[in-house]
Amino acid sequence: MAKKSTHKPTCSFCGRPADMSQGMITSALGDGTYICVECISSINEMLGELPGHSHGKGKKESFAMEKIPTPKEINDFLDQYVVGQDSAKKYLSVAVYNHYKRLQQHLEDDVDIEKSNIIMVGPTGTGKTLLAKTIARLLKVPFAIVDATVLTEAGYVGEDIESLLTRLLQASDYDVEAAQRGIVFIDEIDKIARKGDNPSITRDVSGEGVQQGLLKLLEGSIVSVPPQGGRKHPEQKLIEVDTKNILFICGGAFDGIERKIAHRLNTHVVGYSTDPARQKIQRDNYLQYVAPQDLKSFGLIPEIIGRLPILCHLDPLDRDALRAILTEPKNAITRQYKKLFEMDGVKLTFADDALDLIVDKAIEYKLGARGLRSIVESIMIDLMYEAPSMDIKEFTVTADYAQKQLQKAHFEDNQIK
Repeated sequence: MAKKSTHKPTCSFCGRPADMSQGMITSALGDGTYICVECISSINEMLGELPGHSHGKGKKESFAMEKIPTPKEINDFLDQYVVGQDSAKKYLSVAVYNHYKRLQQHLEDDVDIEKSNIIMVGPTGTGKTLLAKTIARLLKVPFAIVDATVLTEAGYVGEDIESLLTRLLQASDYDVEAAQRGIVFIDEIDKIARKGDNPSITRDVSGEGVQQGLLKLLEGSIVSVPPQGGRKHPEQKLIEVDTKNILFICGGAFDGIERKIAHRLNTHVVGYSTDPARQKIQRDNYLQYVAPQDLKSFGLIPEIIGRLPILCHLDPLDRDALRAILTEPKNAITRQYKKLFEMDGVKLTFADDALDLIVDKAIEYKLGARGLRSIVESIMIDLMYEAPSMDIKEFTVTADYAQKQLQKAHFEDNQIK
């Protein structure tokens, strides 16, 4: 009678015997090779930490929006954070709604809906970046802000075009599936305008060269992206990203484009105008008449304008808008300071005349909404320094106090310089 074998299988990876493991999986070759459940779990976790993989604990849920918010719902959400700019909000709401509705289109559909990239034109400090960030917050999709001023053609000092997608991959924790349905906001798009029509002996590597490189990203193509930046880690494995479903929102101040618009509208005429259409033109806000041909005159190439089909403008902020920005949005500047002082047990109040003074200074020095923060900071710096050490329960910022603090901080002298 043959003697029964007492050999116990062991894991070929870690050497763990079968009685110390939750289970063993045998090789399909039948050569006595095994792998234990514990090793399988460890390998799965290691894969999840590698760029481009979505296994293990590094896994993120694939993008699946249960209900796309309607344009009206998107606009109402934007109203909570951005004051005014009704025209831009309407354009953005419709464009974003159509874009994510397009992603849920059936593959067998015979109608191919094209992507609706957006370009926003508006003075600095009017809310271009804030609009894009707020929409990304609502949709809960990967979002990246990139600055076009640092981009150059491949091979020159600066960042490559593919670095736009590197930021998006980082924002999605290297989940490629999620990144391919994200939003990229390209700020300062006007800074890559063509430097001039005249031929030059030097290449326009940060102007027209960058625009040419952006074409394939905006339209939709498979791009090989270095996950940690191309020049710092040249040996890294590239990740392929399909930009077909990535929504690109571009923004820029386009300083001086008003002259291009005025020239096109032919508003600079000698004597009195008898043209009724010309008389209706509001000369204090030419940006509302911006058209694709104005962007071409400014220095954007026709190919890139064609890949940014939705053009909207942001109005300059008037007194009422700046006053509302100080107090109304959820993240209003005055609310932020009130919360900071509330954490120290101090009730902070801003008098109406103090708010009016802050708005007057912002208008006087043409600082926009972004300048409101610097003005309030100059007013509050001494109080923020002293309040935590003082035994006070309440403080009201008045116009006299604000004026004295601005003078003490030499704010007006700094603006003159």
